[in-house]
Amino acid sequence: MSTRIRARNIGIPFKGTPGAFNSITDVHGVEVGHRTIIEDSKSSSTKQNCIRTGLTVVLPRGKNIVGNLEHQNLFGAWYSLNGNGEMTGTTWLEESGFLGPLIAITNTHSVGIVRDTAIQWFQQQAKGSGLFDCNYSSLSLPVVAETWDGVLNDINGFHVQREHVFDAINSATSGDVDEGNVGGGTGMVTHKFKGGIGTSSRICGDYTVGVLVQSNYGFRHQLTIAGIPIGEEMLDELLPVHAKNIEKLDETGSIIVVVATDAPLLPHQLKRLARRVPIGMGLVGARGGNGSGDIFVAFSTANHQAMGKQTGVVQLEMLPNEQMTPLFESVAQATEEAILNAMISAKTMEGIYGNKVYAIPHERIREILKKHNRLTDN
Repeated sequence: MSTRIRARNIGIPFKGTPGAFNSITDVHGVEVGHRTIIEDSKSSSTKQNCIRTGLTVVLPRGKNIVGNLEHQNLFGAWYSLNGNGEMTGTTWLEESGFLGPLIAITNTHSVGIVRDTAIQWFQQQAKGSGLFDCNYSSLSLPVVAETWDGVLNDINGFHVQREHVFDAINSATSGDVDEGNVGGGTGMVTHKFKGGIGTSSRICGDYTVGVLVQSNYGFRHQLTIAGIPIGEEMLDELLPVHAKNIEKLDETGSIIVVVATDAPLLPHQLKRLARRVPIGMGLVGARGGNGSGDIFVAFSTANHQAMGKQTGVVQLEMLPNEQMTPLFESVAQATEEAILNAMISAKTMEGIYGNKVYAIPHERIREILKKHNRLTDN
């Protein structure tokens, strides 16, 4: 893995204590994998077939699942700030409180194939063991979400294929997570700078909260870093260069957020966590505009013994509501930092029709923060 530059590396201050990797993978057992697809058509001088896309998977119990798949489910919940987007599997998630052991994020036009392949992967994990029950809905209705990458990607080319999904799953690891122009975030734009995948975590007493975002939203003037309206000072700097489809940048785009914790929370409590994601988004300038698909999913890796079909009374652990406030703050803090990690890690990208979106300039951010006495060197 190449040397990474993240938000803290350039002096952006944050509250809270991150985990060892400052990543969703600080929640024990969670793995993340990407499949990035970047190709240029050699036969097209106009870049009409320019591919800038991919997918990202979050595997709450890792890719090497042992035993009955039904017992690898988790308690989960979802929430939408503004629903101009898609996240499959949420009807059953809302009804049952159970989440399958895979979450995927891709572009808007690839949700179907990623969803179908996720089910195929579940089947392959149980092949020959008889441990896959298609009637167990969390496995037949996986959670797959999307944001629109058509400014840089030939989104109508349907370039994400079945093998790419397996590649992402097989590449999943714990530890450091690649950010920026990777996986599902390859072609994404944030506050009219290059966006993409970002992650962060917080230690919260005995528990850990981790967040992963696919960031693709926001107007330039809204961008806020460390409480400073940086976007207002950069209104005319490094604006996207375009030929076609740039009108899509006039809307506010979308953001998908995955929240993980090892705290023993029940589904209604996990929904409470998901509802705190917009607080962190607002710290960076998100406003949940009409055209934005701001959709979030949260899960807990605890209560493993309660998963799968059960008989009789099941014993559960539950953190009292009175002890949840620090978790709420951790979600907001990690969401803010994950979005900025996505932006700081991203690189300038040229895509379809010659459209070009610039990376946010690190030295310019440092200059503005220093002027406002908000710069810190970690």
